[in-house]
Amino acid sequence: MTLIKSISGIRGTIGGKAGEGLTPIDIVKFTAAFGSWVISKAAHKRIVIGRDARISGEMVNNLVVGTLQGLGIEVIDLGLSTTPTVEIAVPMEKAAGGIILTASHNPKQWNALKLLNAKGEFISDADGKEVLDIAENSDFSFAEVDHLGQVIKNDTYIQKHIDAILALPLVDVEAIKKASFKVAIDCVNSTGGIFLPPLLKALGVDTVYELYCEPNGQFPHNPEPLPENLTEIAKVVQQKNADLGIVVDPDVDRLCFVNEDGSMFGEEYTLVAVADYVLKHTPGNTVSNLSSTRALRDVTEKAGMAYNAAAVGEVNVVNQMKATNAIIGGEGNGGIIYPESHYGRDALVGIALFLSHLAKFGKPISILRASYPAYHISKNKITLTPEMDIDLLLEKVQEKYQKQPHSTIDGLKIEFDKEWVHLRRSNTEPIIRIYSEAENETTAENLAQKIISDIKEILQIN
Repeated sequence: MTLIKSISGIRGTIGGKAGEGLTPIDIVKFTAAFGSWVISKAAHKRIVIGRDARISGEMVNNLVVGTLQGLGIEVIDLGLSTTPTVEIAVPMEKAAGGIILTASHNPKQWNALKLLNAKGEFISDADGKEVLDIAENSDFSFAEVDHLGQVIKNDTYIQKHIDAILALPLVDVEAIKKASFKVAIDCVNSTGGIFLPPLLKALGVDTVYELYCEPNGQFPHNPEPLPENLTEIAKVVQQKNADLGIVVDPDVDRLCFVNEDGSMFGEEYTLVAVADYVLKHTPGNTVSNLSSTRALRDVTEKAGMAYNAAAVGEVNVVNQMKATNAIIGGEGNGGIIYPESHYGRDALVGIALFLSHLAKFGKPISILRASYPAYHISKNKITLTPEMDIDLLLEKVQEKYQKQPHSTIDGLKIEFDKEWVHLRRSNTEPIIRIYSEAENETTAENLAQKIISDIKEILQIN
């Protein structure tokens, strides 16, 4: 059993003993902490909640709703929803916060509470620490019987979200209709199955081949949208002669595409392609995290604009986007953040912008992919014993490569012309993640192995 308490929320595996897994006691405790924090910050006591379709969702939902009612908070329950839908609903409902019940790409035994502020954005580090302190101290005061919170069920947000997307100036429905796309979709039996079909219909896509669109939480494959998990949709795209495949994760904040020949567009390139489209129509800066492909920087600089990198984590990317007035940003895991809509990863917005781009491009998706700089990322990790000083280790590596351009805002990133390596500690286990990128797979892997060799040498010295 696993329970991970972080500043952005709480996640864990269902079952087990309290404090060791995501049990009903833990769900109530952390919901009560967040609700108490909201009450301390806002005059109006209203929280929006929504969930993905995982099996434990209804149980978690019942506990969260009851706890918030017990605090005297009005609950707007969107039911089966998506992370970006809850994010846009919070300000639209003038709520003081939001809770998304989803473990995102984690397997079915996981669930989580993701916490939003009144803007519908993930709470800050400082706010998250306050919530964890309240939970630790069980500093809760529940409402008396005449002041219990109301629950309002609201199922209008599928349409509201779609309407908001159609209203975006860069979403070109006419171009998409004219392209007569045939599209295959894999929604991993979660809430993408409720949202993608009506969105595609509204965008003028008449031919949709649906794969795993029943929102029953029985994930048919590992729900993380990585190539090894997408073999079935690749076959469907080929068999049906579809123009492309679209894949989302269980809470619909990550997005990737499959080319017409069944090959992968690459989730790192979801943001690159959408940013390219946005930059063609709206001059401005871009942001991604330090572990994302350099291709975004290349595309941005080609457009005469500035690229900036942020520490890993959506809240860090959003903060950097605000600081640099970025017009688009996100993460290399297929997360698109388009401020014209809202400051949160949104696969639905990404689909609309990407299809507009592909329709105007007028050639197959594989040719669009080939038009971008080709990079390969190698992902490695090295396990350390808990007593090792990771900070000191990173300092020693930094010292060795001090003449190279480097960043220390999140671990250590070292640049070698168009190649880079990023070392950062895991938040959940005693490992260092080592990501490297180069123009071919072998070079990226060799770069990672060189740094791993350096680390082993330093560890022997110390």
